[in-house]
Parts: sequence; structure tokens; C-alpha cells
Amino acid sequence: MRKLFFAGILFCAIAAKSYAQQAPPDTVHTHSFSLAECISYAYQHQDSVVNAGLDVKSAEYKVKETIGQGLPQISGTAQFQDYLKLPVTLVDVSSFEPNVPKGTLAPFKLGLNYQTTAALNLTQKIFDGSYLVGVKASKTYKELYQRSLTRSRIETNVNVTKAYYQVLVSNEQIKLLDANIKQLKQQLDQTTAENKQGLAELIDVQRLTVQYNNLVTSRDNTIRLLELNNELLKFQMGMSITDMLTLTDKLEIIDFNDALANTSDTSFYHNRIEYNLLETQMKLNEYDLQNKKSQYLPTLSGFANYGTSFQNNNFGSLYTANYPSSYIGLTLNVPIFTGFQHLNQVRESKIAIIKSENDLFNLRNGIGLQANKARITYINGLQSLKSQKENMALAQEVLRVTKIKYSQGVGSSIEVTQAQTDLDSADNSYIQSLYDALVSKVDLDQAYGRIQ
Repeated sequence: MRKLFFAGILFCAIAAKSYAQQAPPDTVHTHSFSLAECISYAYQHQDSVVNAGLDVKSAEYKVKETIGQGLPQISGTAQFQDYLKLPVTLVDVSSFEPNVPKGTLAPFKLGLNYQTTAALNLTQKIFDGSYLVGVKASKTYKELYQRSLTRSRIETNVNVTKAYYQVLVSNEQIKLLDANIKQLKQQLDQTTAENKQGLAELIDVQRLTVQYNNLVTSRDNTIRLLELNNELLKFQMGMSITDMLTLTDKLEIIDFNDALANTSDTSFYHNRIEYNLLETQMKLNEYDLQNKKSQYLPTLSGFANYGTSFQNNNFGSLYTANYPSSYIGLTLNVPIFTGFQHLNQVRESKIAIIKSENDLFNLRNGIGLQANKARITYINGLQSLKSQKENMALAQEVLRVTKIKYSQGVGSSIEVTQAQTDLDSADNSYIQSLYDALVSKVDLDQAYGRIQ
């Protein structure tokens, strides 16, 4: 009960924060969902999943952007110039006039007052090692975000499932409290009647009254906690906490045995999204190494230009004649010496790959340890649940027998009160064991990569 109480406080804080951040909806919707339907709803509305899906879409555009760098690049330019004062250069006049002494300089104006040029430029990569590696890496980059989406879905699945189970357990706790309250109320009414007839002491009535009041208070608290648990479930689903949500699944349909199946598989770590993400990151590191090595290679690109110009000293006659020009060519860039920059970049990339290999090895060990811990915790939880269920049945039987002995005058009211207290304690222990078993089942499925 202590864990449930602290969990309730945490749920209250989260639900209150969620309520404060949401604007009151115009309408209240009513839903009746199974666990699978709650998870499906969360995949479509939980903000972390939705944002991860948008990241995948953004990564698709990134791939197209990278591919576009290898397509022809075409640009257009246009320019108009009005020379307020034409530039002047000095020319040796003797080159034109033989009679003029050599070395005689005269100023000449360059160009005309008005000029307009327009051109189309085209460039095309022919060979660029970095581009080829970049296209491959961009696809892996998209894969990284796809796996990040899977991780968000798994985390949401786990959170929704645990919250769903918490609501079911709270409902079960209320059922047990209702049964105990009904039973204790009958006993209290009977003892009160016997006290009026002088067959029972007042202290017996008072003891039962204290127990009855405690049970009623516990039930009221559990109902309020149930409301918070329900709001937490809606919060984890991305649903407005003002909507009405009814759960259709029952505790009886949960199979506790299937979780232990296939726990002997030693290669299950390949199913874990954390391992997949690290593998993808290692691929990106390998592409980064290829990119650094490709910078040793020459690059070749082609270019073409077509343009025309208009020139005249009279603005009104500027566009009466044009002078077209065009050219094509190739650009070859051969790296010769870069101050050992590329060499050191390659070494850095190799170190990053070694670190990724170390991280994969360590993660594989960590996943194995986590899975073993989850398996043992689950087995212990099942054993505890079985024991607490048996204890609850025994406590119920003890209370029944104690009541019979008391009614026949061979037992005391203190024994009845103690038996009732033991039953309440057994019920609480059973509820806690039930919740722990359900949570450990989810943790076990997650540890073995069964939740995708």
C-alpha cells in the first residue's frame, strides 16, 4: 500500500500538470478501450510518438536534399550598370601613331556608359567521392530516425500498459474493499443488536466501528486514487484528461505464463531497439570514415555558361543590339597536401568506430544482465502473488471460523477483530503483489525485446 500511495502522489502531480497545460475542450468525448486500443490511440496522439514520426518525415526530405546535390545546378544572373564616370586607362600612343614619340601616353575611356548582361550558368558533379558516400549515409540517417520512432512507440507502449494495469488493480482493490465493508457491516449490525440485548459488550461494537470506518476511508481514498490513475492513463495516451475512458479488459484475461516463454534465447539482444540504434550509429561512423578517405580523391565537375550583353552610350538605344557569348568547361580538383588534416580526420573517425564497437559489446552485456534481472524479478513476483493469494484465502477462512467460534461463545471479540485486521492486511499485500507482478511482466517483455 505504501508504494501505491506514493505512486498516487506522483500520478496526481503529473495529472495536475497536464490539466494546467491543456485548454478546456469544447466537447467531452467518451471512449471504451481495451489495452490494445489504448496503445493504438497513443501511437496516434502521444506527442513523443507524433514528433518522432515528424522526424522520420524530415529525414526523408534530408535524403532528397542530399540526392539533389548531385543533380544539375542551374542559376541565372542579370546585371545593369550605369557608369556615372567611365574608368580610364593610359595607352602608349606610339603603338597606333608611328610619328608620335615612343612612350607618349594618352588617356582612354574603357567601356560604354550603359551596360546590361544576362546569363545562365550550369554546373554538374561528375565525380565526387564525398557525394557518393553522403547519399548512402543519408539513407542510414533516415533509418536512425525510423528506429528512434520505434523507441518512442515502445516507451509509450510500456507507459500505457503499466498505467492500464494500475487502473485494473485499483478496481480490483475497490472490489475487495467493498466485500470486506459489506461483511464487516453485517457483523457490526449484528454486534450492535447483541449489545442492545446485553449479549455483547460496548467495546466490541467500538472495535468493529473503528475497523469499519478505516475500511470506508480506505475505499474513499482508493476511489480518488483510481480517478488519478485513470487520468494518468489518458495522459500517457495523449488523450484529454477531461474525456471519459472506460476499460474493457479484465485482469482475468491476463496470461502470466506466456512471459516466461523463449527466455533461453541468447541472441534476443538483436530485438532490443537500443542495440539497433547503436548499430545504426556505428554505420554512420563507418560512412564518416569513408567520407574522410574520399577527400583524398580528386573531384571532377563540368560547367557551362550562356549569356548576352547590351552596351551603348545612349540609354534609349541600349537594347538595339546584343552580343552573345557562351562556353563550357571542366574543373578538376586534385588534393596534394592539406597539412595532414585529412590524415588526422581519418584517425579520429577510426577511433569513433572503435568506441562504437566497445559500446555495442558493453550494451550487449548490459542487456543480458537486465533480462536476467527482469526474469528473476518476474518469477519472484509470480511466487509472491501466488503466496499472497493463498494468504488472502486463508485469512478469509480464519475470519469465518473465528466468527463462528465467537457466535458459539468459545471465542473472543478480540480474535474476530484481529482476524479482520489480518484479512485487510492480506488483501493489501495481494493488491501490491498483483501490481508488482503485472509491472514485472511488462518489464520482462521489454527486456527481451518483445514490445515493438
